[in-house]
Amino acid sequence: MVLASRDVKLAHGFTPQRARASFRPLRGSRGRYRAARRCARARAPPRERAPTFTSPPLESQALQTFILAAPVLLFSVVAHEVAHGYAALKQGDDTALMLGRLTFNPVKHIDPFMTIILPVMLAYFGGPILGGAKPVPVNPRKYRQFKRGDIIVSLAGIVTNIALAVVCTVLMILIGLIPVVPALGESQALLQAMMGWGVWINLSLAAFNLLPVPPLDGSHVLKYILPPSWALQYQRVGFAGIIVLLVLLQTPLLSYWLAPSTHLSIWSWQLAATVGHLFGNPLAPWGGGQ
Repeated sequence: MVLASRDVKLAHGFTPQRARASFRPLRGSRGRYRAARRCARARAPPRERAPTFTSPPLESQALQTFILAAPVLLFSVVAHEVAHGYAALKQGDDTALMLGRLTFNPVKHIDPFMTIILPVMLAYFGGPILGGAKPVPVNPRKYRQFKRGDIIVSLAGIVTNIALAVVCTVLMILIGLIPVVPALGESQALLQAMMGWGVWINLSLAAFNLLPVPPLDGSHVLKYILPPSWALQYQRVGFAGIIVLLVLLQTPLLSYWLAPSTHLSIWSWQLAATVGHLFGNPLAPWGGGQ
């Protein structure tokens, strides 16, 4: 005779009440039962946690330096674009004027990537603090002389950055010649450091925009130097200019190209130290030494 599973359990005296009782710890042994579980858990090998990636935070000094240099960078790129628009106006194109871009109001010129994201990324990864503004719209067909107007408008921004570097050098020297006032010594040091960054940023912007890579200003000059057939092909590959720039940012070639501007910046700092006085400030481009 085949018994059902329930009948087999009842035949051997295994009742539901006894089954429930068999899984209960003995009276008075609850503390020992918990202690045994803790001991077994302690002996078990630790679980491997999934690897996590935490972005390295910006160092405090690097963040302070970026905050000090950011206003200079913003003013420099805005002045660069205003110079393009003003030069275009002088050549007969009033497009920038009609669109309200001949203003130093930074809101009109801010580009989310070139003005905000790119400088922050470069500062975060230790690269050169460079950036740009929203390009000023121009219509070369309105130029009185097409070729001459295009070259003048393209070089206007570069000439403006070089002029700003000279102005920053003069101001840096004048700040060093002012007698040090104990109550204003720190402010003088920060202001001179800001002018020092102004020299380096503007010379770097001038050199960067001279790169013969579309859509930078240097490409507008190079296309008139090349033979007509080469210039046509050169303009056709202009759509890949942004990709070329991103590749250059990852190679030492950009550092070699910017090396003359860096040497000129160092020379201006040495000139300021020779003529007047350089404040030792860790946020200055020349560091804490005097």
